[in-house]
Amino acid sequence: MPRLRIFMLAVGIAGFGSSQTAPSHASPTPSAGGTRCVARAMPNEPRPASSVEVHLPAVPKLEKKPPKVGDAYSVWGASYFLRSRVHRKEVEGKTIVVEGYVVKTNLLEAPRCAVHRGGRADPENCRAPVPAFWIGDAPNAAPSTSIKVMGWASNYAQIYDAIRDFDAGKPEFTDVLWGVRVPNPLPAMGAKVRISGVYDQMFSAASSGMEMDPHMGLITYGELKTLEPAPELATLPGVRRAKPR
Repeated sequence: MPRLRIFMLAVGIAGFGSSQTAPSHASPTPSAGGTRCVARAMPNEPRPASSVEVHLPAVPKLEKKPPKVGDAYSVWGASYFLRSRVHRKEVEGKTIVVEGYVVKTNLLEAPRCAVHRGGRADPENCRAPVPAFWIGDAPNAAPSTSIKVMGWASNYAQIYDAIRDFDAGKPEFTDVLWGVRVPNPLPAMGAKVRISGVYDQMFSAASSGMEMDPHMGLITYGELKTLEPAPELATLPGVRRAKPR
């Protein structure tokens, strides 16, 4: 019996081995009905050029603005340096000289309540700005592209007294509150001037509070030299100027 069982086991193992077939590696034969795809070159047929005209805008001419006029800054140059991270330290908080034209003053905007002799207080409800003027690189420059100059007169009463002295032939007048010499002649529209003073983003000497202009900056007056006089002398509302002597 044991021999019969061993014989049957051997026959079974041999049958299992013969049923295993090796994988075929033969390539599949293409079907007889298949067709090959052949690429054909398409002929290049030239076409006429387009008749559509293209009009491009003219190339703008970029004006080269000089940062300085001689040894003085131009208005554009000073404000450019103030906004520049590279050059800001050269002008910010420093005494510089700027050359330009007086394009605006606020003298004729003075309220009548503030136009009087010095030593008198303005009425309680009188609101007057600090006297100021603006200089630009051209006589017709906009105030928004000009530099505001402050600190040359503390109020309109001081300018009123300065006008009286200048018209009487006195060459100088000192503001009794700020201790500065009021420029003679007074800043007037159209005059070409050279102004020296501390250039910064703010002006803090006004009693009404701090004023700031980070774009164009502000000049705290130090000295003013008139290179070309204005057509007319500057004045205040209701004040007539005497003819120059």
